[in-house]
Amino acid sequence: MAGVAVDRGFARSPRGALKLARTLAAFAAFLCFAASRAHGAYTALAGAELVVTAVFGLLYLLRLDARMSWLFWPLADIFNSIIAALFLLVVCLFAIIIRTNNGTLAGGVFGLVLLVLCIVDAVVLFRKISLDRPRQRNTPAK
Repeated sequence: MAGVAVDRGFARSPRGALKLARTLAAFAAFLCFAASRAHGAYTALAGAELVVTAVFGLLYLLRLDARMSWLFWPLADIFNSIIAALFLLVVCLFAIIIRTNNGTLAGGVFGLVLLVLCIVDAVVLFRKISLDRPRQRNTPAK
């Protein structure tokens, strides 16, 4: 892709590490749910979180948020984290309580780890942005 530069600062930042950790936790939960043949909602939620988190990570990593300035991406990222945390709380608690097998239990535990990472990501990003200040490219992403 010509013209797309990689933001190495984001890759080394705490926000970049959080996105990577969220992606890995969602991948682990997805694998556990899929391997255990758990209910489709468990697998779908973990898969959706995996895809959405990876898309946001690539968006910041490739600096596409600066090119597509028609949406305030950090605020969309906060909403995604909060909504994902709510869904993960309900679904992963059900997975742990019902635990049809060890894979479902492990997926639920990874889902709860992912829930904590979503909350931390939302709080860190919320503290970085302010609606009163002018928008700056480096402020929200790092």
